[in-house]
Amino acid sequence: MKKAVWRLFVLFILSAFAFNCTVQSGNDLRYFDTAEEKSDQIRVAILYPSTGSLRSLIKLKERNIFNPDNLIIIGVFHEKERSDYKKSIDMVREKNIDWIKFHKVTGEINKGNLFEKNPLSNNFKLIFKKSDGIIFFGGDDIPPYLYNEQTNLLTSIHTPYRHFFELSFVFHLLGGSQDESYKPLLESAPEFPVLGICLGEQTLNVGSGGNMVQDVWAEKYGIDFVEEAIALSQENWHTNPIARLHPEENLFSSHLHPIKLEAEGKFIKEFGFKVEDTPRVLSAHHQAVDKPGKGMTVIATSIDGKVIEAIEHKKYPNVLGIQFHPEFPSLYDQDEKRKITPADQKAVSQLSILENNPPSLAFHKKIWAWFSKKLSKH
Repeated sequence: MKKAVWRLFVLFILSAFAFNCTVQSGNDLRYFDTAEEKSDQIRVAILYPSTGSLRSLIKLKERNIFNPDNLIIIGVFHEKERSDYKKSIDMVREKNIDWIKFHKVTGEINKGNLFEKNPLSNNFKLIFKKSDGIIFFGGDDIPPYLYNEQTNLLTSIHTPYRHFFELSFVFHLLGGSQDESYKPLLESAPEFPVLGICLGEQTLNVGSGGNMVQDVWAEKYGIDFVEEAIALSQENWHTNPIARLHPEENLFSSHLHPIKLEAEGKFIKEFGFKVEDTPRVLSAHHQAVDKPGKGMTVIATSIDGKVIEAIEHKKYPNVLGIQFHPEFPSLYDQDEKRKITPADQKAVSQLSILENNPPSLAFHKKIWAWFSKKLSKH
C-alpha cells in the first residue's frame, strides 16, 4: 500500500513538472495571443530581450527613471534568433518578476521577403495592436546585403534572423522606400511611440530604406589603426580605443562624448534644450546611420558633424532613434568606477562625468521621461 501511494506521489510530481514545463515553454511565451486589446497596463514590447536589456530596464525602474504606472515589458523575439533567450526567461522566473513577459514569434522570414507582406505580418499587427510602445535595443551589425551594399571586412554578421525579424517589423510599422505603396501600421496610430537605441536606431533607418556607415573610424576619419584613433580628440571617439589596447586594465570600453543638437529637432523643440547645449552621451558602436530612410531626418550629430547621433520621423512624431545608450545602468551608478586610460590618476564613475557636464544627466533622464509620457498618452 505504501509503495502504491509513493508511486502515485511520484507520478503526481512528475506530471506537475511536465505540465509546468509545457506551460512555460508554450503559453507563457505567447503573451499577445491572450492579452486583451485594451488594458489599464502600459505595455511596452522590446526587441532583443537579452539579460542585459532586461537588467537595464529593471535598474531604470528601480531608480524611477523609467517607471510608468502599471508597466508591463514584453520581450519579443523570433524562434530562429541565435541569442539564448532561455537565460532571460530563467532570470525573470528566478527573480519572480511578474511585470516582464515574453512573446516568441514563429514563421518563415528570409532576406527576400522582409519589405513586403509576409508570414509574420499578422504577428507584427498583433504586437502593434496590443502594445503602447516599442523599443528596439542594441546589438550586432546589420548584414549590408539587406541595404544593397557589399560587406566591409570590418562588418561582423552574427545573428541574421534577428535582423530579418526586426527590419521587417520596422518596415511594417513605418513603411519605407523599398515599397512606396505599402501602408504602414502607424498610419492608424501616428502618435504611437517607437524608440530605437544604438542598433535600434540603425534598424529604424535600414527598415525604412536607409543605409549604413559600416565602420566609423575607416569611412568617416580615414583611420586604419587603433593608435590613430587614440591620437584623435576624445570628443571624436565613439568607443574607447585605448581599452582595445589594454584589456588587462579593465577600462571603460564605452565612451562619453558631446553631441550637437539640431535646431529643428525634438531635443530642442520638444525636450526644451538649447542649440548651444552639448550633452555627453554614452557610445559603444563602430557603425552609424548614413543616408536616412524614408521619412527620417537627422536631429543630432557628433560635435564635428561626421557621425549621425539621432534621427526622428517627419510624419510620426514619436519615432526616435538614438545612436547612444541612455539605458546603461553604469550611467546612474556612482559606485561603478573605472579609468578611461591607464594613465588616469583615479577611477571615475560615468555618473560623475554626466553630473559635471550639464545638461548631460538631465538629457538622459529626459529621454525616458518623454518616452514614458508618450506611452501614457497613447
